[in-house]
Amino acid sequence: MLRRLMVALAAVLVLSSPLVAQGIPTPRDHFGFDIGTDRMLADWEDLTSYYEELGKRSQRVLVDTLGSATAGSPFVMLTITSPENHARLDELRDIQLRLADPRRIGSEAERQRLLDEGKTVVLITQGIHATEVGASQMSANLAYELAASDDPGILEILDNVIVLQIPSLNPDGLQWVADWYNRYVGTDFEAAPLPWLYHFYTGHDNNRDWYAFTQKETLLTVEHAHNAWHPQIVHDVHQMGSNGARLFVPPYIEPWEPNIDPALITAVSQLGTYMAAELTAQGKKGVVYNAIYDAYTPARAYMHYHGAARILSETASADMASPIEVAASRLGPGRNYDASRASWNFPDPWPGGSWGLGDIVEYQKAAALALLTNAARNRRYWLENFLGVNRRAVEKWDAWPDAWVIPAGQANESGVLAAVRILTLGDVEVHRAEADFTMDGLDFPAGSYVVPMRQPYASFANTLLEVQRYPDLREYPGGPPLRPYDVTAHTLGYLMDFEATAVDGEITVPLSDRILQSDFTFRLPDHLVGIEAPRVALYKSWQEPMTAGWQRWMFDQHGLAYDTLHDADIRAGRLNDYDVLVLQSQSARSILDGFRPGQLPEEYVGGLGERGSNQIRSFVQAGGRLVAIEEAVDFVAEVLGLDVRDANATFDREDFYIPGSILRVELEAGSTVTEGLDPEVAAWFWGSSRAFEVADPRVRTVARYGAGDPLLSGWALGGGALSDQPAILEASVGRGTVVLFGFQPNYRGQTLGTWPLLFNSIRR
Repeated sequence: MLRRLMVALAAVLVLSSPLVAQGIPTPRDHFGFDIGTDRMLADWEDLTSYYEELGKRSQRVLVDTLGSATAGSPFVMLTITSPENHARLDELRDIQLRLADPRRIGSEAERQRLLDEGKTVVLITQGIHATEVGASQMSANLAYELAASDDPGILEILDNVIVLQIPSLNPDGLQWVADWYNRYVGTDFEAAPLPWLYHFYTGHDNNRDWYAFTQKETLLTVEHAHNAWHPQIVHDVHQMGSNGARLFVPPYIEPWEPNIDPALITAVSQLGTYMAAELTAQGKKGVVYNAIYDAYTPARAYMHYHGAARILSETASADMASPIEVAASRLGPGRNYDASRASWNFPDPWPGGSWGLGDIVEYQKAAALALLTNAARNRRYWLENFLGVNRRAVEKWDAWPDAWVIPAGQANESGVLAAVRILTLGDVEVHRAEADFTMDGLDFPAGSYVVPMRQPYASFANTLLEVQRYPDLREYPGGPPLRPYDVTAHTLGYLMDFEATAVDGEITVPLSDRILQSDFTFRLPDHLVGIEAPRVALYKSWQEPMTAGWQRWMFDQHGLAYDTLHDADIRAGRLNDYDVLVLQSQSARSILDGFRPGQLPEEYVGGLGERGSNQIRSFVQAGGRLVAIEEAVDFVAEVLGLDVRDANATFDREDFYIPGSILRVELEAGSTVTEGLDPEVAAWFWGSSRAFEVADPRVRTVARYGAGDPLLSGWALGGGALSDQPAILEASVGRGTVVLFGFQPNYRGQTLGTWPLLFNSIRR
């Protein structure tokens, strides 16, 4: 009732507005408050109803529900452009798709017509990280202005640009965060962290899924926005920490992934710099560029391999919707800039002070409008640049092979099909050879998959199939390694355990029609199926790490029966109902202590503590099986009294650094963990991974990192320190057993090659 009264009052106050006379409600009309007001968050239900109103009342807005997000929320996209463009939207989309594939353009006259008549297509994605609340709120203000304003600058945008706006890439999480925040605003727990992942499976990792396509939200965006339209520009709106710049825009720092067209690199740099110039001219302080973020991994940048410039913007955060005070003394050095002083890429520092949701919304909207203004005024440039990128791909880069072949008859058919699924979902043209053939001196059987490299999205295929050699970058000459923003390897053949071969020469074998889409199935081992299958529990802390969420996704994806147990369940003795307990990578302190009193309401406070630890010890000694991965090994070693240590802790940090790479691991025979596998596998190694020091007769090594330097793909500084070091351990404790993984067997749902090790470890 109170909210209805607020809405009614707001409507009375703005009756004289000419926009209200047009029947288009302002955000204040609809929500009862101005978007950006401190401590006021609109939830997804209210936001979607607002977009539906805009769609009904504005001839500029079309609202589509593309499907359902993971937990069932509607996944929405707005198409915003002039009424004249809406009237010929199918024609404009056809123009865009012809520019995306120059092979469809029959003549110079047709090329000129397409460039004359086409529009810049801009995809704006918001709110993928649900606790970064500004973008999902700002989306309503931006949509309203585009839907209702008659400002000449807005009309110029509408005439020259087709805006595809996805106001939340994680609508489930947006609703959860808004509900949580609004429940506790004004209490001691205002802006307290959510006690569960804000994406059901992946948490913050949901923006690391842009080549693996594991999550529903990624698939909906790729299929209905990226591949349906192939935009020239994608603006991905985020937030970052509070103690640095107020806004980041490109240029990015080094490195750029080498399969990205140079004209896209320069396009990104000019557009980002334009945005920075516009905001600085408006008096917005603290804008930085050429800092913080690199452009290496395709896990965050699908569009760079599909002809589009990705503009990542990151605005400084508050405490969700609660304002904060940032003292000038807290502003200091960051990656490639210093927030306390001016520089060429940070010309007008922010001096510190109060910062709130209104500031975030204002900066984000100004950045989006600057981007759209550039897209409108430089329409011809964006279309010509887009066509040029795609034309060069069709003509084939010199550095690329003529084709990639994935030979038929490989042992791990699941890995092959998983890779083909990724390529075809990524709009790559994949065919099957209809006969045996020889190419580049190599023989391949009929049924082999062939990826010709004269096609628009060859760069996507090449980056995923080739081996990465990440550059050895330092903070300064002779100094410590320059930390990549994310990871350094993504070779599908290693991650998914199959072979792909680069070949040169003419493709003479008859090929099937293009495979439009492929899927894969992963067959669970026999011991995990049927009435004899073990009863499996997966630990789920109120501080659940993303690795545990990815583990739930993997189990659910393949139909493995399991239950999640919270701290209270284990403390109460529920482990007696299970045969196997899995602890994904989580620090010992987090497992033991959880949230401290005063951080969250009482029901979410605490971890396993001494009582839960005793229950786990009794569970193993009585015959249970415990599987622990990476950081969780520290907890298990302490609770069970195993003399096992992290060997990485003894390595010199200046000389040993593996930020996210693929390594060679050699398996020992004679263990059920390695049963049925080849003697060598490719394993994922990153910041929480480790080798082991073992001084306990109950513990045996079942896998070691490869002799010499085990690096297969990515970057390993001092990788030789891992040579022959234990990577997986197995131990007997009482009547039970323990399996300890030093590396991550289920990295972001991608490492099919090491899934069997994890499944083998889960048994009675």
